[in-house]
This record gives sequence, structure tokens and C-alpha cells, in this order.
Amino acid sequence: MTRLSGRKHARGMTSSSIKCPIKKEIKESRINVTSKVVNYINNASGDARPSVFVSATAIGFYGTSEISSFDESSPSGNDYLAEVCREWEARACQVNQEDVRLVLLRIGVVLGKDGGALAKMIPLFMMFAGGPLGTGRQWFSWIHQDDLVDLIYESLKNPSYKGVINGTAPNPVRLSEMCERLGRVVGRPSWLPVPEIALKAVLGEGASVVLEGQKVLPVKAKQLGFSYRYPYVQDALRAIARDL
Repeated sequence: MTRLSGRKHARGMTSSSIKCPIKKEIKESRINVTSKVVNYINNASGDARPSVFVSATAIGFYGTSEISSFDESSPSGNDYLAEVCREWEARACQVNQEDVRLVLLRIGVVLGKDGGALAKMIPLFMMFAGGPLGTGRQWFSWIHQDDLVDLIYESLKNPSYKGVINGTAPNPVRLSEMCERLGRVVGRPSWLPVPEIALKAVLGEGASVVLEGQKVLPVKAKQLGFSYRYPYVQDALRAIARDL
């Protein structure tokens, strides 16, 4: 479970210090769009009102830590990404839940060849000879894009899916292991670390999740009996590498 002690918080970022225009724009874009969807659902007539609302945020909700693990019952962190996710979800929760089943998906780092963090990380990985990103000790909570699609589908169709569900694979890894596995499948040796500044330039605010890490477990999905195609990162990376 989460403990506030032991977390790493982004330097200079507290819940009350979001002054950067870009950060403000990111936060407002998520909240404003969700508000419009919620208002539409709440004001829709019975025939037009959907029976389920799946709102996807991120595991950034929990903050970061090298030593703690997080599940759906863990409290929110105190950094910028946690604040964005917290207020984003709060707006989604304003939907009329007497008539609409609400699912809050907190999604981890999505592994796929056509987009997301991995597609941006692979060129850096190749350029710097496939070494670890940052220290390599940080936890990497990931999910293959096919499993994420399946999880969204189940959330839409299965009435048992309700409330917060972590969209992560059941076996998070240290980032050093992920990079080593990736090196094997793309035939790249792992020896020169990727500089933090390079990763921040590519991933922006999302780099904190990769550089500081978090071990997020999909307890709810496992309880619901969700079946993963790729529960282990080596299998997920092999499947992606076949299409590169």
C-alpha cells in the first residue's frame, strides 16, 4: 500500500504551484473535455443516455516511489500529474451514477509500436546504445496496447467492471530489466544510459513517471478475472518487435 514517506515528488511541484501555462493548459484540457461529456450524459434523455461511462486517466494519480506499491485503494500523490488525474477523475464522478455505470481506468505506460511512450523511447534507446533510462532502478508499470483495448472493451460490456481499475500488466518490472529485455529483442546491447534530459525532452511531464517510477498493481482487474494476452514484459516486447 501507499505511504507518503518514501515517495519522490517532482522538485518544485506542489498541488498549489501550477504556474506554467503549458501545465495549466494540459490540466484544463482534460477537465474541460470531461466536463462536457458529463454534462451531455446528465442532460441526455433516457433513450440517448449511455449506460456506461469509461473515463481514462493515468497511474500518475498515485505519485512516484522506488519502494512502495500502489493499487486501486491507494491515495493520490502530491505532484503535478497526481493533481491533474485527481481533478480529472473528480469531474468524471459528477456523472449521474444512478443511471450510468462509471469506470475510471488508470492507465500505465502503454507499449505499442505506433505511439505512446515506447515509440518515443525506442529511438533514444537505439541512439544511446540501448542503456537504461535514468537510474534503471525505478519501477516501470506497463501494459501492452492489445491488453488495454481488451480492458476497455470489458469495461464497456461487463457490468461487473465499475469504479477504479488500474490499466497495468500484473508484472511491473524495474526499468533496467525492461531496457535489457528491449535490447535483446531489437538486437541492441545495453551499456550506455539514456540521459534524463533527453527523455524529458521527448516525454515532457510524462517523463517523471518513467524517471521516478511507480509500482502499480492491477488488483481489481485480477479480481474480475481479466485475462492478459501479455502478462510479462518480454512477451509484450517480442510481439511489438515483430512488427517494427
